[in-house]
Amino acid sequence: MKPTIAAFRPDDERLADAVALLDSLGAEPVPDPMLAVEPTGAVPRDDADYVVLTSKTGVELAADAGWVSDGAIVCAIGDATAARLREAGYPVDLVPEEFSSSGLVRALRGGVDGARVEVARSDHGSAVLLDGLADAGAYVHETVLYELTRPAGSGESAELAAAGELDAALFTSSLTVANFLDAAAERGVRDAAVAGLNDAVVGCIGNPTAETAESEGIAIDVVPDEATFEALARAVVARFER
Repeated sequence: MKPTIAAFRPDDERLADAVALLDSLGAEPVPDPMLAVEPTGAVPRDDADYVVLTSKTGVELAADAGWVSDGAIVCAIGDATAARLREAGYPVDLVPEEFSSSGLVRALRGGVDGARVEVARSDHGSAVLLDGLADAGAYVHETVLYELTRPAGSGESAELAAAGELDAALFTSSLTVANFLDAAAERGVRDAAVAGLNDAVVGCIGNPTAETAESEGIAIDVVPDEATFEALARAVVARFER
């Protein structure tokens, strides 16, 4: 029997790709978008020494708004973000070894004292990045390129988990964890959904997401070495193959 696996990607090509991947791996996808992207219309500053992009969505919105890197050192968190920057014609000068805010802070510490650093991202970005760069002596400015909200009607996966009918869940950010729990609470099944997840296989795309889930009482089974959705999906499906 195919394992039922919930994917919480935004309802665009990312969710379609997630469904196609899970289907190709022999799973039964449960698409349940937990994030919706709402652009703010803002543009990254063009007078910074360093510019940090943290997601493919941010790159796309910056490019659509006509942002010009103008000689800044461009930093990307993650290979996917870096690839989208290159596709849009931007240079990529730094990708931290660890694809996280703390990983980027470690990579830049010692080189940004007195520098102007522009961080362009969503409204739910971690304070770790801003605080860490400021502690390293940088003059930090944040531009919110888009807001992340929970789509109306989300939560089918929470009801399945509560009923013991979900075999696995793939969390790709701390916000997807929070929104899943909010959707479960809205449907009156929060505690049962958490219990259901703890009887299922739960995968998280990185340690910060895993820590958020664990703080809510969700046991984590899989955190892949590579912080991509494909690596996460393959690692979780492999648990069922064994």
